[in-house]
Amino acid sequence: MGHIQITPSILNADFARLGEEVARIGSADWVHVDVMDNHFVPNLTFGPTMVEALARSSDVPLDAHLMIEAADREALAYVEAGCGSVTFHVEAARAPVRLAREIRAHGARASMALRPATPIEPYEDLLAELDMVLLMTVEPGFGGQRFLDLCLPKIRRTRALMDKHGVETWLQVDGGVSLETIERCAEAGADVFVAGSAVYSADDPDRMVGELRARAESARA
Repeated sequence: MGHIQITPSILNADFARLGEEVARIGSADWVHVDVMDNHFVPNLTFGPTMVEALARSSDVPLDAHLMIEAADREALAYVEAGCGSVTFHVEAARAPVRLAREIRAHGARASMALRPATPIEPYEDLLAELDMVLLMTVEPGFGGQRFLDLCLPKIRRTRALMDKHGVETWLQVDGGVSLETIERCAEAGADVFVAGSAVYSADDPDRMVGELRARAESARA
């Protein structure tokens, strides 16, 4: 497993002051940007132009999570916009291997996301093609949802497959991650954690990033 990383989601931030909001989480490893198209998920958020502006205004690298139908066609626009990591949903990608290779060839980390009900086992042979796997621990589309404990066995199975193949792939979880749930995820084998409302509803978002990191590290130790 890699070292523990915290990637706050700006889905719960103040959209009118995004530059300032990102500046409030300076100790984060990545900024998680939820891209939604109102087709793959019932919500509409950022596009490449917005993401490009954010990349220019922030020193923290961007982790784009594409909850969009047209992943095969649109993903490279987010690499070009300045994202260091681009995640496509396997349920939306028609050619996931080709897409992962294109993202990597253009200089970003390639990541594949799975909805809660999508099993990891059919994608075992893809793990070596990926820099990260994202397991959704809520149904994607809206922030502030409750963590689904039913995803914990899938986190364990995914980590076991990664260990079996000896890959360096990161394992990210996203959805309802908080001080109450992060330890369970870390114990199950996750090493990258997306936290949205937990960070931005805190009085001091950056201190919350540190508390989440410490809680995950102690759970793993």
